[in-house]
Amino acid sequence: MQQFLTQILQLMQQGIDAIFRFVRLVWSWSVDQISSLMDVPWQAWPLWKQVFLILIAAGVVWALFRAAKELWDAAERILAAFATLLAALVRTLPSVLLAGVIALGGVWVLNNADLSRLGLPSFAWNGDR
Repeated sequence: MQQFLTQILQLMQQGIDAIFRFVRLVWSWSVDQISSLMDVPWQAWPLWKQVFLILIAAGVVWALFRAAKELWDAAERILAAFATLLAALVRTLPSVLLAGVIALGGVWVLNNADLSRLGLPSFAWNGDR
């Protein structure tokens, strides 16, 4: 069970790592494009190009805000799911403890009890008597 959980966690980690590498690639490309735009004398551009640049900047800010909101919502859901998982594990502890006590008691009885003194019928001994 632990190996299964470890593999799932590794798969999730690899997926998240791939997503962050992609985001880093897009971010680097965007920063390079913006840097090259700063080298251009955009103050001398016609008014329609300046307005279009402002619209592009607004679109980028809107998209980043939307992505940040989605990430925040996902982080909340992940935290809630993790808390639910921990609660489920804690709720199973009494059952696991009971199973361990039953197994321990059963093994102790098998190793230490001498049931030959009870006078059980002969078919119960399976010829060991």
